[in-house]
Amino acid sequence: MTAKLAGKVAVVTGAGSGIGRAAATLFAREGAAVAVVDLVSAAAKETAEQIAGEGGRALAVTADIADPAQVGSAFGQVGSEFGRVDVLYNNAGVNSSGSVIDATDEDWERSFAVNAKGTFLCSRAAARSMVESGGGSIINQGSVAALVGIANFASYCAAKGAVVALTRSMSVDLAPRGVRVNAICPGTVYTPLMEPMLRARGGGDMAAGLALTVAKYPIGRLGTPEEIAAVALFLASDDSSFLTGSVITADGGMTSQ
Repeated sequence: MTAKLAGKVAVVTGAGSGIGRAAATLFAREGAAVAVVDLVSAAAKETAEQIAGEGGRALAVTADIADPAQVGSAFGQVGSEFGRVDVLYNNAGVNSSGSVIDATDEDWERSFAVNAKGTFLCSRAAARSMVESGGGSIINQGSVAALVGIANFASYCAAKGAVVALTRSMSVDLAPRGVRVNAICPGTVYTPLMEPMLRARGGGDMAAGLALTVAKYPIGRLGTPEEIAAVALFLASDDSSFLTGSVITADGGMTSQ
């Protein structure tokens, strides 16, 4: 590894599995002390133990990022343990289903609570720390669903669209204070979170749903958590020092068609 984050403190939400776990472990390998935030305590602890087993430094934090009190507590723990925040990766999110005709109120509210409000709450807490300590990098997890229409994902598309708009607004507000804010819009990445969607798309057949999804990608496959984590590392590090307000599509060519 190249120690791109040596001496940095990073917070990764949704770090108990999938892209979040891949990013948390990569950040630690690159020298960061990592706060592993997840709704599931056991998952956060497992990621933190993996980092510690590789010689890194990690803190497992349990929090529902849609709850302001829990976010405040989580960042309080990070401050007590590590002193500040240099990098925030707002990776945590939830899927949703349904068109504007049949999506439920609960689906809309949950999608916005986690995907949009959670990103706002964590960013607010991290930005305050970053401004006090002289700067930092916030990385928001968007989606190709923020950029193109996806059938039967009305709430998810709207919430991820809000994340992209929030990214651009935050970048303007925080650039003079030394904080960069960028977004990643991944295509479909094979993680546990995606399995129900793939199965539903295939009418209950996982293999059929996977084939239908892969057909949308010129690259001929889905992404991996490690590939998205590598983009997050770029945005977290000084390699991207002139980027703020950028929306990076890591989607295997899906939105270029």
